[in-house]
Amino acid sequence: MLTLRSSAASPFGRKIKIAASLLDLLDRIEMVEADTGNPADSLRQQNPLGKIPTLILENGETLYDSRVIVEYLDHLAGGGHIFPSGWDRFAALRQQALADGIMDATLIQVYEARWRAEDRRDPKWLEHHAGKVQRGLAYVEANLSTPTATIHVGHIAQACALGYLDLRMGGNWRQDHPRLVAWLSDFEARVPEFGKTIFKS
Repeated sequence: MLTLRSSAASPFGRKIKIAASLLDLLDRIEMVEADTGNPADSLRQQNPLGKIPTLILENGETLYDSRVIVEYLDHLAGGGHIFPSGWDRFAALRQQALADGIMDATLIQVYEARWRAEDRRDPKWLEHHAGKVQRGLAYVEANLSTPTATIHVGHIAQACALGYLDLRMGGNWRQDHPRLVAWLSDFEARVPEFGKTIFKS
């Protein structure tokens, strides 16, 4: 049995769960909640960075981060399922990198509010990362908002990025990105695990 250390609200953990579902591997993975802020959590022994998601293999080895884990799961399922071949592979990896970057920039804004007192927050720092999200969404709206016949890792990451913006930023991206709203609706209809992994606080 594989063990996934993550949290219900992690967009990167959500990416692993959706990938595992598409690869028919969910029944081989035990989900174990991790507390990244707790020094006593065994996560820090499983991943020296103390970050999620972390996947513990049956032989005790660990893998991290989400990009490594999804590739391992695809390998475990026989390969080539959510990672295309040829140039399409690099296009999918680039889409994943862009979506992961949107999630990272959003997470930094969340952490700024969570870990710093209001009078110590840096508006320029927040604006810098908000700009990454805005530019990323504008690019995705213009170039990556047409549903495709098959779903790859880039699509999974993109859906998780949009879902995380719904969770943490109140879905304020939706008003200016109608094509992405339609794209996400199509993805959710085709990938039931996306709806099942919505975090409700």
